Amino acid sequence: IPRMKLLARTLYLWEVGRQVASWSLTSGQECLVLRETWWASMRAVRTRAVHHKPGHCIAMGRIMRPDDANVAGNVHGGTILKMIEEAGVIISTRHCNSQNGERCVAALARVERTDFLSPMCIGEVAHVSAEITYTSKHSVEVQVHVLSENILTGTKKLTNKATLWYVPLSLKNVDKVLEVPPIVYLRQEQEEEGRKRYEAQKLERMETKWRNGDIVQPILNPEPNTVSYSQSSLIHLVGPSDCTLHGFVHGGVTMKLMDEVAGIVAARHCKTNIVTASVDAINFHDKIRKGCVITISGRMTFTSNKSMEIEVLVDADPVVDNSQKRYRAASAFFTYVSLNQEGKPLPVPQLVPETEDEKKRFEEGKGRYLQMKAKRQGHTEPQP
Repeated sequence: IPRMKLLARTLYLWEVGRQVASWSLTSGQECLVLRETWWASMRAVRTRAVHHKPGHCIAMGRIMRPDDANVAGNVHGGTILKMIEEAGVIISTRHCNSQNGERCVAALARVERTDFLSPMCIGEVAHVSAEITYTSKHSVEVQVHVLSENILTGTKKLTNKATLWYVPLSLKNVDKVLEVPPIVYLRQEQEEEGRKRYEAQKLERMETKWRNGDIVQPILNPEPNTVSYSQSSLIHLVGPSDCTLHGFVHGGVTMKLMDEVAGIVAARHCKTNIVTASVDAINFHDKIRKGCVITISGRMTFTSNKSMEIEVLVDADPVVDNSQKRYRAASAFFTYVSLNQEGKPLPVPQLVPETEDEKKRFEEGKGRYLQMKAKRQGHTEPQP
């Protein structure tokens, strides 16, 4: 088996080397970039061979292309979220099938708050590493780190840290949740801390499921800077390419669509270049099956001097199944910032809430903003 692994790695590097040989026909700058990509790939293979712990961690990466970014060259937050989820579903599905028993695939149940610490640009390499940090009887906690690498200078920056929760679903019965094989903890404290995180996310996920029941309704001729002026919706028919082996939508696909809608809302509100700053916990309340029509709706809830909070709701309509009604599938709050041409934050227009519900959501958003601001400053209580 070790010889087979060595042969496979040799063939891989030979194939990459063959591609490098063909790069002599490209321009000097393109050749330099491609050769640097090759060396980065070799370093990644060498790193995985030394540091990879089978079943408990995974590393993957790719170069960012023009279709991954906005007009200013900043990579969409949804693209990063999709890569994070891909790494999470691979490692959790692999772990849940590590023992003999019924085969399953891991389904995303929740993503904890995710901050975008640094923007990523076209031409940079995104390195995504995922590690299983806790398992309960029916769920897996995966922690993911994302690094951006400038392959011309070798500079690396941490761009994202995320925590995701998965549940294993049987391949024979999509509604059957299987048991998760336990992991071995290095210290007893790790298991206790993981159990606390598990209980906290479970409680919040149940509370959120019943809190978001309203629908975003369009309004004719809205005034600028109001909620109605920037609110947006996207309708998407779920196809086979969006789905897992079970025939329901990948969590990463849903998150990417949610980020696109939130970005449209933010851009409509401030009419400048915008980037994702953070995503509050994304809760997946129910599965979305192939053939459903999903409506992703976004509306502004709160603005500070330099940030905008957008609530995004995902509703699924099983048009081919008359026995099931439209239902809420996912929900989250996205925070965006406005940037000038030099990438510096700009002031954003202040939101003008009109109805009592909008004013209530504004105050709730303000509370979340102050709470996170206090947390960043090391305080336990929000400061006015």
